[in-house]
Amino acid sequence: MNSSTTRVRRRAAVVGAAAALVVGVSQYVPSVSAAPVRPSAEDSEPKDIGTISTGWTIPWGTYWMPDGSSALVTERDDFRVWKVSADGSNKTQVGTVPEAQTTGGEGGLMGVAVDPDWASNHYVYFMHTSSEGNRIARMTYDGTKLSDYKALLKGIKKNKYHNGGRLAFGPDGYLYATTGEAQTPDLAQDKNSLNGKILRMTRDGRPAPGNPFDNYVYSLGHRNPQGIAFDPQGRLWEAELGNSSKDELNLIKPGKNYGWPICEGTCDTSGMTNPKKTWGVAEASPSGVAVVDGAIYMAALRGERLWRIPINADNEDVGTAKAFYVGDYGRLRAVTAVPGGAKELWLSTTNADNNGGEPDGSDKIFKVTLG
Repeated sequence: MNSSTTRVRRRAAVVGAAAALVVGVSQYVPSVSAAPVRPSAEDSEPKDIGTISTGWTIPWGTYWMPDGSSALVTERDDFRVWKVSADGSNKTQVGTVPEAQTTGGEGGLMGVAVDPDWASNHYVYFMHTSSEGNRIARMTYDGTKLSDYKALLKGIKKNKYHNGGRLAFGPDGYLYATTGEAQTPDLAQDKNSLNGKILRMTRDGRPAPGNPFDNYVYSLGHRNPQGIAFDPQGRLWEAELGNSSKDELNLIKPGKNYGWPICEGTCDTSGMTNPKKTWGVAEASPSGVAVVDGAIYMAALRGERLWRIPINADNEDVGTAKAFYVGDYGRLRAVTAVPGGAKELWLSTTNADNNGGEPDGSDKIFKVTLG
């Protein structure tokens, strides 16, 4: 993309302490068959970026079909779901999600995840706001249209902001979901609340076996987690919006407490798990994350940039973060690895949201080539 691209300069403003909860839990370690990725100085970085699809209005979630032929993309405020071909040449609406509502802020139709066994069961999952709160729902997608809406999990509190919303299947075959604390910080420390958590569930909407508290909760102490991705070792990484001080990149382990509202960023409070990397909120406000070729790529909203953070296959260390496309394309929302080993990313903007202030239809999806 050339340097004449309009820069979006608007910046979003991001708006008691609870007792620490110390939990002891046997660690679930997902099994994966992928070979370890060992980062080196020669690892790839973004080398080229080009527009692959235009005319979007707040494209919030992107998830690839298992065969890599196309991806499903959600639009947050009008609840539409689209099929986009791998080369971006074909964009077709496949339906809307029933009972979805907005919150006048960050709620609406958010995450999407395609069942790994879609070829046999045709299931697709959505997280969305509804009349009573946020929900995780399942629909049938036959490759052409959506049907057969079923709410799997209700009762996730909603608010204008801090709704979380990302979905992803883990290498264990279970569905993971991020939930915000709905602007009620103490919920993040309540292990019996669905808010301020990462949840882990079966495809039929039940708590996954082996969850640390015998409910849906996988980890707690989150403010507004919006990005999750698994690396080739099966480790779960999460990006989280802080309040006024620090945004976080966390390595998620079952039963661990990630601090909010007792801690924002790194702290020395007993029982809290510190982030692997932090940023000031003006340079991040993270949303989606993806793992490609030994690094985490993290999209930034207020920071209007794409962060690359090297990770190590042999230990839990992360390397020096480097920013790309600073201010070039505005608010970056979803970043998704293109399947098939192509070393490419899809990267979407949400400049048409309340904080970006651009007109409907102004958002884009880019393809980033690594090299």
